[in-house]
Amino acid sequence: MRFEWFVARRYLRSPYRPAVLRLVTLFSVIGVAAGVATLVIALSMNTGFRETLQARLLGVTAHVSLTRPGSGGIRNYEELAKKLSTTPGARSVTPAVYQTVLLSFAGQARGVVTKGIDPERERKSDEALQRIVSGKLDFSPDADGIEALVVGKQLAEEWKLAPGDYVTLTSPQGRLTPFGLMPRTRRFRVAGVFDSGFYDYDENWCFMTLSAAQGLSGAGDVVNVLEFRLDQPERAGEIAEKVREVAGQGYSTATWMEENRALFRALRLEKLVTAIFIGLITFVAGLNILVVLSMTVTDKARDIAVLMSMGARREQIRTIFLWQGVTIGAAGTLAGLAIGYTFSIIAGSYHLIPLDPQVYAVPYVPFHPSVLDGVWITMVAMGISVVATIIPARAAARLLPVEILRYE
Repeated sequence: MRFEWFVARRYLRSPYRPAVLRLVTLFSVIGVAAGVATLVIALSMNTGFRETLQARLLGVTAHVSLTRPGSGGIRNYEELAKKLSTTPGARSVTPAVYQTVLLSFAGQARGVVTKGIDPERERKSDEALQRIVSGKLDFSPDADGIEALVVGKQLAEEWKLAPGDYVTLTSPQGRLTPFGLMPRTRRFRVAGVFDSGFYDYDENWCFMTLSAAQGLSGAGDVVNVLEFRLDQPERAGEIAEKVREVAGQGYSTATWMEENRALFRALRLEKLVTAIFIGLITFVAGLNILVVLSMTVTDKARDIAVLMSMGARREQIRTIFLWQGVTIGAAGTLAGLAIGYTFSIIAGSYHLIPLDPQVYAVPYVPFHPSVLDGVWITMVAMGISVVATIIPARAAARLLPVEILRYE
């Protein structure tokens, strides 16, 4: 065992230190642990929100969307979809018709977004249609020829909708009659209820067949978007460029990152601000370490002088105090990591903190602890602890044994 580490360890474990030094040392360890634990928990929560929102967005929305602005939609969509399905990285290409309509049921009315789909192709790529919680995913018309509709869980709960109920959809795309422009109105049968896990979609989205959506809009055999699902969603920008080149002039693409840029930018900024402000807790704990070691130098000046008189070098005295500071910082950091990761794993696994999904889009606080976050948190905490020991360690090494022992 090295001489410096032996002395530092014996001093930290000594029961004969002044009570105030023991108390301040304890507070230093607690301060570092609190800062590290809080930072781990906060960053785990931020990462959890980002990854959960991203996973749910990618599960129910297109990774790349191809549109034809200003032309009334895409007419040769089947031919174009077949052509673009060979794009490297594209898992599926599905046509869709989006429109905002007025939904009426039992004297109530509200605006919803309907999505016209090809059920066979869409159910393979859209996770919302894979999570039917009531009824069944059957878009076949009933005995009277009324088309089927699949609605979101939140909408069904608020309006007491159940499979077998009939609703009325009114499209703003009207038809011209002798009495003027009249809105298009059609009845639909609720066939099933989906639960995407995303409040906004469960509250405002409905699915119907492509032909039903085209009939409701009155636009004919036209779709307004081709949706691409990718094997690697992070390559959406690169693949969007290829899709636009193959589609030709007049077409436009949008990626999931572009459509949700504001959301993920806000989450990244929140993570940075959180790290800075909570990191101040660790900085304050570092000041406590500085105070502890400065008081130790004052209290142990005579012992330091005796060690130096017996042959201890100044570098060894400096290292003794560096070991003390590093030990205090390491104890606090390890305790903080243990507390932070334990809480994050338990809270994330058992969904301990509920949320209002109308505000936060998810019903609980998701915690996803990251090993990489733990690495840089450890480096920062230990860096602060080491820096805090430099001043008192140098002060101890500069003590003059002759001056201290003159009157002993």
